[in-house]
Amino acid sequence: MKPSELLRLVEDNKGILYKISASYCRNAGDREDLMQEMVYQLLRSAQRFDDNQKFSTWMYRIALNVAISFYRKANRSGVMVELDAEAQFSDDGEDEVLAERIEVLSRFIRALNELDKALMILYLEERPYREIAEILGISETNVATKLNRIRGRLKNEFKMVKN
Repeated sequence: MKPSELLRLVEDNKGILYKISASYCRNAGDREDLMQEMVYQLLRSAQRFDDNQKFSTWMYRIALNVAISFYRKANRSGVMVELDAEAQFSDDGEDEVLAERIEVLSRFIRALNELDKALMILYLEERPYREIAEILGISETNVATKLNRIRGRLKNEFKMVKN
């Protein structure tokens, strides 16, 4: 694949990079660094792209691997990398409930290990289990099992908040 073609495809799918970097970095500078590293690794890996696979799936796999490595490196250096869940709300009571739920979800996702965090990002994007399995290199059965366990833990988290 030619670099110009790859850059066009990356531009067309840049939302993937934004979502991943926002999920792994709270600080804008760290998000930017992570985005640059993801694009760099995509360029380095371009010759290994298989035209038989979906570009977005391949891009997710590389971007998530870079983000997980970034997250691990940041944690070793004592830097805290957090999920960014900034949102603006109006003054009515429903927005307060929504804000609280978003905060609970954000805290929950921040506490997940790297693989489960990547799994939740893909799940929340409504990716099919088959594609999640391909991106993460695990079986569809494993995807379903892990998601069921994560959803169960999340339900318990919301129950604790209500009480």
